[in-house]
Amino acid sequence: MLVAVAVAGLVAGVAGLSIAVVAHNRANQVVEECAEVLRRQLQVASGAIDGRALRDLAIVHYDALKEMSGNRSFSLALVNAGGTGVVISSINGRTETRTYAKVVRDGHPIELLSPEENQALRAARLGKGPVVTMDDPLPDFGGARTPSTSA
Repeated sequence: MLVAVAVAGLVAGVAGLSIAVVAHNRANQVVEECAEVLRRQLQVASGAIDGRALRDLAIVHYDALKEMSGNRSFSLALVNAGGTGVVISSINGRTETRTYAKVVRDGHPIELLSPEENQALRAARLGKGPVVTMDDPLPDFGGARTPSTSA
C-alpha cells in the first residue's frame, strides 16, 4: 500500500515538473516575441522607418473546403508598423473562387477574422512572415477584442 502511494506521488511529481518546464518555455517564447514587437515599434518611434509604409506581411495557406486539398486557399496580411493595413483571403473551390478584404486598424480588425486570417495578421505583426502555418505558435495581441463598426 505504501509503495503504491509512493509511486503515485512520484508519477504526479514528474508530471507536474513536465508541465512546469513546458509552461516556462512558453513564457520565455512569449517574452522574446513581445520584446521583438517592442524593438520593431522603437524603430518606428525613432524615425528610422516610415510608419506608413506596408512593411510586414504573412501568408497562411490552408484547405478551406472539404472538396479541395493541397492548401489552395490563403490569407495574406499586409500591415504597416502601426498595425494598420488589410487582410486578403482567397477561398478556392473546384468551380468558384471567393476573395475577401478586411481592414485592420492599429493591429485590430474592423470585421471578424477567421482563424487563418487571424494567424496571418498575428504573424505579420511579429515579422514572422512571409509564410506561416496554422501550427506556428504565436501570441495573441490584446485578447478577444470586439471589432469596431466605425469607418
